[in-house]
Formats: sequence, structure tokens, C-alpha cells
Amino acid sequence: MDTPLSTIAVVGLGTMGTGIADVLARAGREVIGIDISDTAAAQAVAALEASTARAVARERITEEERQDVLARFRTFSDLQAAAEADLVIEVVPESYEAKQEVFRALDGIVRPDAILATGTNALSVTRLAADSAHPERVLGLHFFAPVQAMKLVEVVSSVLTDPRAVDAVTRLAQDLGKEPVAVGDRAGFIADGLLFGYLNQAAAMYEAKYASREDIDAAMKLGCGLPMGPLALLDLVGVDTARTVLEAMYAASHDRLHAPAPILKQLSEAGLTGRKAGRGFYTYEAPGSGEVVPDALTPLASAEAGGGREIRSVGVAGSGTMASGIAEVFAKAGYAVVLAARSQEKADTAKGRIAKSLARSVDKGRMTAEARDTTLALITPAGSLDAFAEVDLAVEAVAEDLAVKQELFGRLDKICKPGAVLATTTSSLPVIACARATSRPQDVIGMHFFNPAPAMKLVEIVRTVLTADDVHATVREVTTKIRKHPVDCGDRAGFIVNALLFPYLNNAVKMVQEHYATLDDIDAAMKLGGGYPMGPFELLDVVGLDVSLAIEQVLHREFRDPGLAPAPLLEHLVAAGCLGRKTGRGFREYARR
Repeated sequence: MDTPLSTIAVVGLGTMGTGIADVLARAGREVIGIDISDTAAAQAVAALEASTARAVARERITEEERQDVLARFRTFSDLQAAAEADLVIEVVPESYEAKQEVFRALDGIVRPDAILATGTNALSVTRLAADSAHPERVLGLHFFAPVQAMKLVEVVSSVLTDPRAVDAVTRLAQDLGKEPVAVGDRAGFIADGLLFGYLNQAAAMYEAKYASREDIDAAMKLGCGLPMGPLALLDLVGVDTARTVLEAMYAASHDRLHAPAPILKQLSEAGLTGRKAGRGFYTYEAPGSGEVVPDALTPLASAEAGGGREIRSVGVAGSGTMASGIAEVFAKAGYAVVLAARSQEKADTAKGRIAKSLARSVDKGRMTAEARDTTLALITPAGSLDAFAEVDLAVEAVAEDLAVKQELFGRLDKICKPGAVLATTTSSLPVIACARATSRPQDVIGMHFFNPAPAMKLVEIVRTVLTADDVHATVREVTTKIRKHPVDCGDRAGFIVNALLFPYLNNAVKMVQEHYATLDDIDAAMKLGGGYPMGPFELLDVVGLDVSLAIEQVLHREFRDPGLAPAPLLEHLVAAGCLGRKTGRGFREYARR
């Protein structure tokens, strides 16, 4: 185990095995590709030829270097070819039976000092190791697809693994230009352990017809900055693969959030496994294609057309960052805006904040000085809600306190003219409770902007059971006119984004609480393995631990699922006043400004 890993066998030449072979050969390793299918082996060779040809065309390698890479990759159909390998990486189908068969056979083939690695992303490495004649040399080496691009490699140890084997494959991962993260043996490890619970909840949300597949995916991309929406990602991963991973996770955790959504079973058994089949949650141009084509569920382009009330002027209630951001958005789109706060001084301060924001845009060349002046001229600060008497749309952005919002809606009901649309920007409170504080609940709707409002493209349109059709149509039209992307959702806790985001964040806290992985390793795993713009603990500290806890509590009360109960560590940090960046300490410590 102390020898350099210079000859490596890859067993299973599907997409993942081919990617691993590609990376190894380019890094100067002798690669033995093994697959019982001659077709798979030929495709792997062709894929390496194509990828290296592209590298030559882009002048990343020379033709001579390309030929050297190709010469280092040999393919075979018999496991006996692994006899000379220092390391064997199996990436056969995700089943214990298939993997155990490979490991049993390898015991009689490889050298006593060879390391055996499983590429599983869900199955127990310990169980596979225990079935081997030499369990101390078995570990997990979990690459992420596409292997050539993704930096993360999870190095998975069982209680039986020799530390020297871990050190050897960790050095190999570093030599490949990857960032290895050491993890213990539990279903899903770090990245998939957090990712697949989130994907499962998204599938369940779609199955419940709470939101369309397009709106769920758009919400998570635009609201969280994710590279792909969860349903599109399930299609890429493979619906059947996701179901297998979740089954393994549920068997270990018994957490209902990991119990595979029934739609995953239905799609899998129908052969609708995602991109590889040409159809999953979406329909694709052909099997293996990433090109989505319209199908019976694709929204019609005419769905955005007309039917709403005329909106010429907008009132924004509040004086905080969100209120001033929303006022700026509407004014930029040409609407006359009344910005009302509890005093004229607070309203003037809020307008001053907008002026600074617009000045920064001018400095960065995003708008002209003339456009800035025109925008500011459209905003009228007011020290009382009475200034909303003639607005066509009133948007409240006050404190996230139901009693405060209900009192405000009661006042808007008396002040605003008949036919005015009344909107709340709440992120977690029931919109219907605000609507019932008025005599016109049909005119009340949710418009959940994301912070910072000028930059974030998403607006969740939250319709209650009493919201009128034309009010819904009006708000969708207005949202489009202010250059935001509207997604429809019903009036339940968390709407789309928070209902999917915060259980994922909570599960990350539980991982640390259980001493499974460190903050840094979890943040790195989700950024490198999932393409997330921020790790969960970076994000929690930015959002605020108190805000995060409040949302978790709302979700737990609404859905009454034990898996949604806030992690005790999160509760303890909030109780200690460690709220994140705003207090200088949360999960991490920050320099005070």
C-alpha cells in the first residue's frame, strides 16, 4: 500500500468509469479498462480519443502527448487483466450483488498489497469490505460526474480500512488535480447525503402538484444560484439511480425525508429514467440528449397573456433593505412609487439608500446618470400609509411578524381604493392570514422577492384559496414587466425555495452535530460536488441563524415531519446569540467591522 499507484484498473466502462479512466490516463497513469461489454470498451476508447482530440485542437496538449495518453489506456473483457494493478476502482451498477461479485473475484486476482476501491455513492463500503478476503484494503473513492470537470472526490473509510490505503488514494486524488475530502461510511456520504434529500423533496413537491416542474427548477436556479434545477438534475443523474441512493439512505436513517417519493418508483418502473432514456421529468430530443423538447406538460407561451388589472402606481410599505430594493425595482421599470415608512425621516433615509444603489450602478456603467435621475424622480417618500390612497398595487415589506403584517393589512384595507391589489412579501407566514385581516381577501396575494431585490430575478407568486384570477394575472404581468421571473406556488410554509432549501441546511447542521464531517469539508463538498455558489454553513451565516431557525420552526409546524425539526445545534447557537455574520459569530467567527 506504500507503493505509488502507477497502474490502475477501472472495472466498468460506463459514463463514470470512462471519465475516471480519462482523468487517470491524462495524469500519466497506466490504465486498465475492464468491461464485459466489448461495445462499452470501444465506446470508452472512442470517448478518450474524442476528448484528447479536442484538447489538441484547443492547444492544451500536443499531438505527441495525445498519443501517449491513448497508449496508456488498454481495455479488456476479463477481470484477470487487473492482476498487475496497484489500485482497482470498480464502478459497476449500484447493487450489492454486482459489486460483491467483483470484489470476490478480485480477491483471487490482485496482489496482496493492491488497494480495492468502490465508486459507490450510496451503498455501505463496510458491507462490501467485510465480504472481501482483505477488508483492510477496501475503501470508497467517490468521483462526481462529469469526472473531468468536477473537483471533488470523497475518500470513504470503513472501520476496517488501513490508514495507509486512505493516504495513498488521497495523494492520488491530489495528483489528479482533485480536492479529496475524507468521510466516514454512511449512506450518501456528504454531498449525496445532502443533495438527494433535497432532490427527493423536490420530486414530492412536483408529485403533489404544488408547483410545475418548470417553476420548481426555475425557483431553485434563480432563488439559490444553483447550476441546475432539482428535477432537471434528477433526469441527469438518473431517476433509477436517485431511487437506489434514497433507498440506501432511508434504510440507514429511517428519516421520512429520505423515503423515495412514489413518483421516482413510477418513473423508474416505466423506464422513464431521465436523459439516458430520453424521458424522465422532462422529455428529451433523444436518449442521451440534454436537449429538452416540448411535451404535453410544457406551459403554453400564451399563458402570460392579459386578463389583469391596470397597474400605473405602486406603494411599497417599509423602510428596510427589502422595501427600498423593491421600490428601486419598480421605479427602474417606470412605475410611479410611493415609499411609505413609519416616519418621513425613515422614508427619506430609505430613498437615500436607493440613491446610493443607483449611484453604484452609474459608477459601474450599468445605467446612465439620466436614467438614475428619472428613476429617483419616480419615488415619493411618505411618512404615512395614507399616501397609498390612489396606488394600484400596494406591496408590504415590513417585519416578518404576523401580528404586524395583519395590522398593516387592516389599515391598507381602509386606505387603498377599491380594486387595488394588496401584496405581502412574506417568506414564511401564511398569506391567507394577511388576507383575512381585510374585507377584500380576493385582492390579496403573495409577492416573495429575494434579497437583494434589484439583483435577484425570482419572485414567488403566492396565491391563496381566495385570491381572484385577475389579481393573480395582474401580479404575473407586473412581475414580468419589472424584469423578474414569476413562479406560481400555493400558500403553504416555505413556498418553493425555502421549503426545499432549509431542510437541506438543517441536515447539514445535523451532519456537524453528529461529528460526521467538519464545516469546511461539508462546505467544500457542496461547492465542488454540487456546484453550489456557497456551502451550507457560509449561507447560514449570511442569512442569519435566527432567521434560519424561525423558518425551520415554521416548516416543522406546518408539515409536522420529525425530519424537519430544527437541529439542536442551530437552536443552541441562536440561544447563545451567535447569529452569523451580523453578530460576528455564527458557525464561524468574523472580523467585526
